[in-house]
Amino acid sequence: AWFHIWGCLDTITEFLCFSLFFQLGGCGILGVGIWLAVTQGNFATLSSSFPSLSAANLLIVTGTFVMIIGFVGCIGAIKENKCLLLSFFIMLLIIFLLELTVVILFFVYTDKIDKYAQRDLKKGLHLYGTDGNIGLTNAWSIIQTDFRCCGVSNYTDWFEVYNTTRVPDSCCLEFSENCGLHSPGTWWKAPCYETVKVWLQENLLAVGIFGLCTAMVQVQLNINFQILTNC
Repeated sequence: AWFHIWGCLDTITEFLCFSLFFQLGGCGILGVGIWLAVTQGNFATLSSSFPSLSAANLLIVTGTFVMIIGFVGCIGAIKENKCLLLSFFIMLLIIFLLELTVVILFFVYTDKIDKYAQRDLKKGLHLYGTDGNIGLTNAWSIIQTDFRCCGVSNYTDWFEVYNTTRVPDSCCLEFSENCGLHSPGTWWKAPCYETVKVWLQENLLAVGIFGLCTAMVQVQLNINFQILTNC
């Protein structure tokens, strides 16, 4: 009996540590999101269909959600409340299923996602430099400068925006005022969509490791939940 009680106490402590880790992680994500919103408020999404889908907003929403989950887990472990522990388990299960669904849909509909994304990005080009779209304008300027690319599929995407043969100055090999009016030989030739996509694929290993660690933590928490239920 003492061995069983000690095992339960040890499991409660481990469960509490995991829950606290979740809550602290959520605080960190929320803090980064708020920092981005305050310091990089002019950097918004490139999408015209989802103007609120910025990095800062995503981090704030994610951080808040993770904090709530961690808080429920901590209180449930401290109070040894079955209802709260069950709620914690259900929320973790929902997150795990959503992650699995997103990964499956991404690989199944990769081609369709590519086509939709490029179409939406090209639509967003027409908002570049217009009133009320400083976030999108700054985002495109930063992307084209940092990744040394121009346009979504190529620099001619900008010709439809300006109705003439010119590009933003951020497309220039050497930046200068109105350099986008010069000849195509002075502009970046790489397409931004493919360039950023290749960069993401090269960094996919780190993302995969992070996702695997997250999944392992979720599985361990679910195991602990079953042990706590038995206790």
